[in-house]
Amino acid sequence: MPAAETDWSAIIYKGAESDELDYKAAQNWNELSRGGRAKFVRHCLALANTKGGYVVVGVGEDQNGRPVEFTGLTEEQSKSFDPTAVGNFITRFSDPPIDFTLERPVVDGKCYAVFAVKPFRELPHVCPSNCENELLRGVFYIRTKDASSRPAYRATELHSIIQRALRNQREMLGRMLRGILYENNLTSSDNTSSASFFAEDLLHSRMFFEKHCKTAKPSYRIEFYVAPDQYQEDRNSLSDLKKAAENTVSLYLENDIQMELEFPDSYFTNTSYRGFNASGNVMMQLWRSGMIHFVGEFELPENRTLPFQRLARFLARSMFFAAQYYSALGYTDDLLSLNVHLEKTEDLILSAENGLSGRCRIPEIQIHHERSVSDLISGYEVHAARLLRSTAERFNFEPSSEDYFTEVVHESLQR
Repeated sequence: MPAAETDWSAIIYKGAESDELDYKAAQNWNELSRGGRAKFVRHCLALANTKGGYVVVGVGEDQNGRPVEFTGLTEEQSKSFDPTAVGNFITRFSDPPIDFTLERPVVDGKCYAVFAVKPFRELPHVCPSNCENELLRGVFYIRTKDASSRPAYRATELHSIIQRALRNQREMLGRMLRGILYENNLTSSDNTSSASFFAEDLLHSRMFFEKHCKTAKPSYRIEFYVAPDQYQEDRNSLSDLKKAAENTVSLYLENDIQMELEFPDSYFTNTSYRGFNASGNVMMQLWRSGMIHFVGEFELPENRTLPFQRLARFLARSMFFAAQYYSALGYTDDLLSLNVHLEKTEDLILSAENGLSGRCRIPEIQIHHERSVSDLISGYEVHAARLLRSTAERFNFEPSSEDYFTEVVHESLQR
């Protein structure tokens, strides 16, 4: 749960550990042994494989073993729980990586470090390596009702993990589109069915991109995808898709827009028109059903900085493409779902040329807006600016001028 929505006081003062909450006395991460750090990994693995939850650092036990000594952390201790350093250590002992944030809330004038751990979404987390006497390779850790973080060794415990993983896999496609493409706007069974079909196409597109992307690691990923409200598998012919894309490219040139989204080796598949840019790190896929998917993988500098102007160019030119493309295909009354998705964003810095910057504290960003085709065509710069603002806000990037994002989008569409 995001820090702004979390009642840290209720969590810190609960005074009893559970299958969703663990307390640790005040300590300095930098002074811990590998075994001491591995204990945190074990708790995070266990919480992620159960319900998710919190590990609160800065609460000690009284003589009866109750976590009611609310000492908080010193400034040095608080700074030692650096999200990057701690995250790198924990990720080393979790496959797949745990989705968690490291928060440092201040409650009643005292600072605490809190590991906010989310439950696994698709696959449970297994420990891939041994570490001292705290972690064992190949083990699934779980959190029990008696506040223990231990290996799952009972048949019922393993069965519960497997069943949850299978359920997550079955629900992934529908959940992804309900949560990302349509959020709370799909209520009819027809729309829900459409969402599942669009989700399947999007998943296949992502898998193809991951297999063929030529970008070196480490990197970060930006996605822009649009879908109409109804799924019609053969709504457009393949030749219509190509013609609409080529018309859009010509409009880029007529409007003196640098065609960063240029795909020289595009080709037809059975259901789409697909292409990579010359560098092999950006892919376009246009479906006969009407969905658009742009995805780019960009090399991450050592300072973990994402150039704001690159993000602005990608979104502005993608939005321009979408507006002109749907116009060329003759879409008029359709409601479009516009989406931005960034992965690997935790502790990524968004930095502008004018010195403005902000840091993201969450592992991925998902933005969803809905607009009619006519609205998109008549105001693509305005809508691109709104998407850019929504994305930048996740980086805590806050310019003083209300017109800042509109100006940047306009500049991004010029030579």
